[in-house]
Formats: sequence, C-alpha cells, structure tokens
Amino acid sequence: MSLSGFTTPWLFCYLVVVVAAVAAYLLVQRSRRRRVLRFANLALLEQVAAGQKPRRWRHLPAALLVAALALLTTAMAGPTHDVRIPRNRAVVMLVIDVSESMSATDVAPSRIEAAREAGKHFTDMLTPGINLGLVKFSSGATLLVAPTIDRQQVKQAIDKLVPEPRTATGEGIFTALQAIATTGAVMGGGDGPPPARIVLESDGKETVPPNLDAPRGAFTAAQAAKEQGVPISTISFGTPDGVVQVDGQSIPVPTDDASLAKIADLSGGQAFRASSLGELNQVYSTLDEQIGYQVVRGDSSAGWVALGALALALSIGAGILLNRRLPA
Repeated sequence: MSLSGFTTPWLFCYLVVVVAAVAAYLLVQRSRRRRVLRFANLALLEQVAAGQKPRRWRHLPAALLVAALALLTTAMAGPTHDVRIPRNRAVVMLVIDVSESMSATDVAPSRIEAAREAGKHFTDMLTPGINLGLVKFSSGATLLVAPTIDRQQVKQAIDKLVPEPRTATGEGIFTALQAIATTGAVMGGGDGPPPARIVLESDGKETVPPNLDAPRGAFTAAQAAKEQGVPISTISFGTPDGVVQVDGQSIPVPTDDASLAKIADLSGGQAFRASSLGELNQVYSTLDEQIGYQVVRGDSSAGWVALGALALALSIGAGILLNRRLPA
C-alpha cells in the first residue's frame, strides 16, 4: 500500500471528478430539502418528525462510493514500492588472506580453518545466479577460481587454502579487479558491465610492499577499485591477542582494523570485523543480503484496487439495505 513512486501521477486529475460528484451530491440533498420545506404542511411535518428519528446512515452508501472512486483513482496512478529480487547478473570476488598470521589460534580452531569454513558457508548462501570467483594472497596473489556459478568448484578451492609467508593485499585486490574486468568483457545480458563487488578477508596489515600507497600497494589498489566502480567489503578477522610460533618464538599478530577500514573507505565499500567463526558467518550473511539482492520499484496498485472494489461492493450493499436503492 505505497503512496509514492507513481508511474502516471497525472491520473490523479480524475480526483476532480470525485470532488465534483461530492459537490453535486451535496447540492442535490440541499435542493431536495428545500423542496420538501416549500410544499410540505409544516404542522404535519413537525408531527411526523417528532415520531421518527433522523436516519443518520442514509449518506453512508454515497460516502463509500466516493471512497471507492478515490481508491481506484490512486490505483490507476500506478503506485510503486521497493521490491528485493535476487541478482542474476553480477560478479563477486572472494579475496582471502593466507599469510602465516592466519595460522594463529586466537580464533578456534585457527584463523585459516575458520576462514575456510565461513568462506564455504558464504559460497552456499550467495544467490545462485551470481558469478563467484576466488583469489588467495600471501607474498603474491593467485586467481584460484575465475568467476563462475559452479559453487562446488569454489568450495573445493577454499578447502585447499593453507598459510603461506607474507601479505600482499594490494596484489590480491588487483588480481580480483583483473578477473572482474575479464568476466565483464564476455558477460552479456545488459547494457554495460555487470555490477561487481570484492569481499576481502584479512587479519593483518600489508607487508608486500611495506608502503600501502606504493603503486602495487593496498591503498592504491582500493583507489583503482573505486575508479572501476567496484566497492570492497573488508572483513578484519581475528583478535588483538593473536600469536604465531616462528622458530620457537611467539610472534604477536594482532588484527589491523585501521588499514582494512581505510581500504573499504577508499573503494566506497564497507568495513566489518569478526573475532570468532560465529561473527564471521554473521558478517558473510550480511554481505549476502547486500550483494545477493537488488532493490527495484515494483507495482503496488493491487492493494488499492482490492480496497476500491471492497468499498464499491459495500456501497452497493449499504444502498440497498439502508435506502432501498443503489447509491446516488
């Protein structure tokens, strides 16, 4: 029952007819009363009126008829409302950090195992018509699965993710952008490239290169994503207390929320954080709601038509029951 987004608002001009009908009805009632008073025997009229109560409901049929006309006019104007429909032409690149810090066990059973589990959960949830690709990054980046609707292929690749040295976040983003561009060049079904999104899951700051503003750095890659119209949703995964064992030494690997948040901001995306498998799954569920569906304007005139028809039927029924004639 929306009252916005009318497709043909000029049809509300017909409400002038409704107003004219109301005015005509009032004039007829007033004229009828004058004729009665002009030709009636006033003494007799007072005696009859004393024995009868005024019929309060005699105008109800006309009121219902006016309401029906107003409701049907609103329906004709074509009101619309927001409708969520699954996307069937889009590209999502899942970019997962597999640096050595992902072996930390601050997230049970470990960051990398939780990332694999949540990644497969996201793969299963994502709208079937979306093309999903997978990139892993450590000292470099590798396109494991080009965008496809074959979810099993993506899940099998996720299962093979293992920790590797160093973190090249920018390379991961650039690799995902290249895959999106390649897919968009061959994907039909639209006037332009398909909408795309990068989902970047990482636990730490980029180390290759050490300067995030370098030509292949994470911030530079985020700006390139912005220029290409590809927002990046970042997920900072882990806790400040994470440690890994390297040559018998405990090395702290706290999450770097700030850099990931800036990557999201530079690209026009949104930053999330998760410190457990449950929270990570919740983030992926939120992303599925954002990515897997689009909001379009849909017709909402059916409700107005139904109410208009109901008011019209009630008007006819009330006219016959109360006034022994159709409403006029």
